[in-house]
Amino acid sequence: MQENPGPQLPYGTQPPGRPAYPYQPPPVPAREPWFLPMPQGARYDHLARVSDRGPWREIVGTIVVAIAFVVIGAVVLFFGAVLATIFGIPAPLRPDQLFGDPVFGLVVVLLSIAAVLPSVFGTVALVQRRRPGSLSSVAGRLRWPWLLRCLVLAVIALVLGQAAQAVATMVTGEQVTDLFGWAGWNAFLPSLIAIALLVPFQAAAEEYIFRGWILQAFGAHLRNPIWGILLGSALFAALHGYTWAGLVDVFSFGALMGWLAVRTGGLEAPIALHVTNNILAFGLSAAAGQLDKALQQGEVPWQALAGTVVQLSAFAVGVMYLAKKRSVSTVSG
Repeated sequence: MQENPGPQLPYGTQPPGRPAYPYQPPPVPAREPWFLPMPQGARYDHLARVSDRGPWREIVGTIVVAIAFVVIGAVVLFFGAVLATIFGIPAPLRPDQLFGDPVFGLVVVLLSIAAVLPSVFGTVALVQRRRPGSLSSVAGRLRWPWLLRCLVLAVIALVLGQAAQAVATMVTGEQVTDLFGWAGWNAFLPSLIAIALLVPFQAAAEEYIFRGWILQAFGAHLRNPIWGILLGSALFAALHGYTWAGLVDVFSFGALMGWLAVRTGGLEAPIALHVTNNILAFGLSAAAGQLDKALQQGEVPWQALAGTVVQLSAFAVGVMYLAKKRSVSTVSG
């Protein structure tokens, strides 16, 4: 007599206790992504708060960035000296000159700073495990339309600042013609090309270091951004060899740029003013045939502070007005 096989199972199922067919391997756990998620609703200076941890990442990262700044600059200067020898560029005539050709000297100096920028991005990615774009803004990238608008404001502020400096120079009985000069296109054009190509990267590198990395490294553990702003401005000023008026100028510039980075949620406004300011400074010296003096960073007349006050004030007011009008994001989304 045939044994009762039991109830018929639905098609495609297996009796209890038997392995499923075809065999399904156990699910593989998903790998944790390297980049930690950017904190939501965070100010620009708080974007490095990617996890609950101690300050070792910021300490190590700051040391790495500082070493990279020194080492990369030295390497670029060394290769510049090698190239100068190979191509027969004249030796410096004075001890305060890097090279006998001021245009070549300008290129080497700008490259020695601009070349540090990749190391800053790499430190953010490898040490802090966050996307390098978070160093640019709360949007996780450089906001190009906002940057272009800030460039327009920077040009306007720069014109107003130069006019204020010229007025202050005339009122105090100094020669306004000392501020401007013309050495001819043959002398100016090579310098202009070098300035236009390299200054944007040099100025951006300094902003990513002194207003980006330092501001966010402090902001990872401190609520108030003032400490990062002040330290970044002090270090930025310490790298310049100006007299007291020039140091006040540079420190004030750095402090305002740090404040604007926090208030606008990114480095677009600081980069815009830094680029236009350096292009004008190097451009005026090159036009007058005195590019070597711009590289020396010597005496700055106190009348220049009048231009600084007008320039920075006009730029800050314009940026804050336009940021509010355009609803520029100041926190991460």
